[in-house]
Amino acid sequence: CPSRDSGPVSLHKEGRERAWLETPTFPGRRAPADNRMVQKGDLMIDGVQIIPLRTILDERGLVRHMMRSTDPHFAQFGEIYFSQIFPGAIKAWHVHRKMELNYAVISGNIKLVLYDDRPASPTHKELQEIFMGVDNYVLVKVPPHVINGFKAIGNEKAIVANCATIPHDPSEIERLDPFDKRIGYKWDIRNG
Repeated sequence: CPSRDSGPVSLHKEGRERAWLETPTFPGRRAPADNRMVQKGDLMIDGVQIIPLRTILDERGLVRHMMRSTDPHFAQFGEIYFSQIFPGAIKAWHVHRKMELNYAVISGNIKLVLYDDRPASPTHKELQEIFMGVDNYVLVKVPPHVINGFKAIGNEKAIVANCATIPHDPSEIERLDPFDKRIGYKWDIRNG
């Protein structure tokens, strides 16, 4: 398992590497001080990184880190913006042609879904789900040309922060319908 300050976990198809950080809800694993976790996955999209983030809690409140210019996964700063999403709402699909996304959820929880539409990628046409937010505080780096969207889960709104590598440019983004048949993703809760 990666240590507390191990940096980014590169997730790609080669060897089907998985990010599984200690959490108190799984017996036999040491609980980290800031209680972070990343869920296990069967397949990770090439180039996507999930980086555990620190939460510092004391009797006055808490501080949540997101990104510093000295972090090994920092590329460049374009802009930071926040997207609020209401419970059960879906914001999908969109794909950036130049921008690298750096998502963190500062309030609530979301299901982030990624679809690899890059023909030369070893994970072409694969889907990846990442559950993130206050219950799993991580930063997810999404490379250009990976289609992405998210849905607020639970009963409260979520706030997603994106520290993008370039300023917003409407000419480099393409938007698709959340139920686009080419992707074929079902946003419903899967019970059972």
